[in-house]
Amino acid sequence: MTDEGATTAEPRDSYDVVIVGGGPAGCSAGVFCARYGLETAVFDRGRSSLKRCAYLENYLGFPAGIDVESFYDLIHDHVTEAGCDLVPDLVESVERTDAGFRVETQEDSVVKADHVVAAAKYDAEYLRPLGTSDAMFETYEHDGEAEEFFDRDYPDDDGRTPIGGLYVAGPLAGVGDQAIIAAGHGATVGRNLIADVRREDGYWDEVAEPTDWLRREAELDETWEDRDAWREWFDGRVPDGLDRDSETIERVREAVIDATLETYVSKSDIATRTERGQRRLAAHVDDEIVLDAVDDAVIEAYLDTGEVTAGDD
Repeated sequence: MTDEGATTAEPRDSYDVVIVGGGPAGCSAGVFCARYGLETAVFDRGRSSLKRCAYLENYLGFPAGIDVESFYDLIHDHVTEAGCDLVPDLVESVERTDAGFRVETQEDSVVKADHVVAAAKYDAEYLRPLGTSDAMFETYEHDGEAEEFFDRDYPDDDGRTPIGGLYVAGPLAGVGDQAIIAAGHGATVGRNLIADVRREDGYWDEVAEPTDWLRREAELDETWEDRDAWREWFDGRVPDGLDRDSETIERVREAVIDATLETYVSKSDIATRTERGQRRLAAHVDDEIVLDAVDDAVIEAYLDTGEVTAGDD
């Protein structure tokens, strides 16, 4: 392999979002938060439950499956590419403060965060300092001894909890152990967190849900190249009696239009992104396997056509 893995970082003093757990759920939430522009850190101690899997064969997009190490490297590369700080440290405690959360790690780092996403599956002990252990943990009797476990029903289906700013994603939220399901729930939690941030900034429900979807620039006709057309479209969808002043409505409108127009990409940009994306994937594949695959493709083409295509050796 030519890739040496994702670049890790020392934690900064504060973040908009701190994510505890660098498995599929945590990384997926991190990608959405960072792509939106929130300063995000993913704390990963390197012992995701995913690593207990012998081989991953049911994650969509890998027809013959993928080894767990390569998949783990890919999701970590993705979070750093999106803009997250990937911190190789164990979160030991999360406390509520007047300004948000105080996150302390095994390496004695102390980080402030506006929002926290708990995405580590097995151990939620770091959440006990929040002071709601009676509601957050359940007690079970086992062989005559009482044991406490995190209550998977503490968060709602969207990952929100009774503690404002605290979210739970993935298997810790009871959504199941399959990697693809955990990743999907992480994305849901990330989008819900963003929507809540937008609501705090004056957005209303109809426009709070973020969109992370690229469109072809060719789909824009002359009408929608005109910003006034977007303004008219938006104004026609502002709810009657909305409890917002005109300045806030105008600010949100212009931000929504800006974000929408930024999703349209040109044909050349699509081609550039396609090549870059494939190269990033290839960086995680053994060089000999790539060469063997190229040789096999050339042989198959020759058997089909009797010709060697230009550029093939």
